Amino acid sequence: MRCIDLFAGAGGLSEGFKRAGFEVLAHVEMDPFAALTLKTREAYYYLKENNMLDIYRSYLLGNITRDNLYASIPENVLQKIICECISDETIESIFNYIDNLLVQSDENEVDVLIGGPPCQAYSTAGRGRLPDKMKKDERNYLYLQYIKFLERYQPKMFVFENVVGIFSAQGGKVLVDMKEKIDGAGYKIDVQVINASNVGVLQNRKRVIIRGVRKDITINTSDICFSDDQEQFRLRELWSDLPKLQAGESINGEVYTSLPNACCQLLNLRDTHCDILTWHTARPHNEQDLKIYKLCVETWNKEHKKLKYNELPDELKSHKNHETYLDRFNVLDYDGVAHTLVAHIAKDGHYYIHPDIDQNRSISVREAARIQSFPDNYFFEGSRTAAFTQIGNAVPPKLAEFIGNDILEKLERR
Repeated sequence: MRCIDLFAGAGGLSEGFKRAGFEVLAHVEMDPFAALTLKTREAYYYLKENNMLDIYRSYLLGNITRDNLYASIPENVLQKIICECISDETIESIFNYIDNLLVQSDENEVDVLIGGPPCQAYSTAGRGRLPDKMKKDERNYLYLQYIKFLERYQPKMFVFENVVGIFSAQGGKVLVDMKEKIDGAGYKIDVQVINASNVGVLQNRKRVIIRGVRKDITINTSDICFSDDQEQFRLRELWSDLPKLQAGESINGEVYTSLPNACCQLLNLRDTHCDILTWHTARPHNEQDLKIYKLCVETWNKEHKKLKYNELPDELKSHKNHETYLDRFNVLDYDGVAHTLVAHIAKDGHYYIHPDIDQNRSISVREAARIQSFPDNYFFEGSRTAAFTQIGNAVPPKLAEFIGNDILEKLERR
């Protein structure tokens, strides 16, 4: 089964669909760093399939450059990544590029289209902060570009992922128009809100999943069913094998503190063939933030209560508007799952404070990636800020794999 991934980001959706057994014909992503991440992941899969993972290991350990890595990969593998913004001006050239990829691979059919346009314009938080700007945001209409791909390639099924705020975007008009145009393109759909924690991701992350089936195909698109006996781990178990860090530190390499536990095994976080820790990097913090973090963790540990901004000592308050910043700081629950991880973590770590008071910092890039269910050998290209952004915007691969398995089962049964 073949799929195309639109607005691919760092590749959370395509990673899950690959695990489910799909071949990704093309990834379309406008961000240069995310596009490089996609190339590096394609390199990983090629080297793994050809028993050449020693090259990838050398890259993760810093012994070879990215150019050296890519030089060992056939050009047709790296050509799957199209670093381009999808717009009226570029869409025909993207179509032509994908058509050439289909010809080169002797394929003439796309089975599934997957993707999730940038969600900031639909986010209720974004609309609250910048209501007028969000109304005029061009990202409101990227679903129209998605539908053009449906019309062009006529896949058997599609998956469209987005935030729950899409229900109320522009007073509900966005979703109504989307449904009408998808129907006009020849697809019937079902819309479901799914929490990633229901499939084992250690995060309360609710997302809208729209699945569509071409009208000439008989497939039951009833709601996805979840297992009642899903084992739920805790953040304490998710991070138990990671070395301790202080603010500003970075520890990477073959440095795990223990063998993979049941949580790591279930989420496929560590690979026996390439068991190397990457991006276990914590951002530096100033003295004021470190004092606040310590107070927040102490309060959480003693009272299991979030310390609100207006409860801080006056000398630690730097904003005059105390009401707006009430929920500025948040400690993650060691004995539970994380709250929703968003791209704002790239700006600061205040909402994602590590619960271990001895480490006194916000979470590392790798800890964030594990919350999203990315394996440790998934390397994010670019700076620390770029890595955090890619992770916060991603679809958890574990959730994508669950959806991919459901779709594959439906298509194979047909």
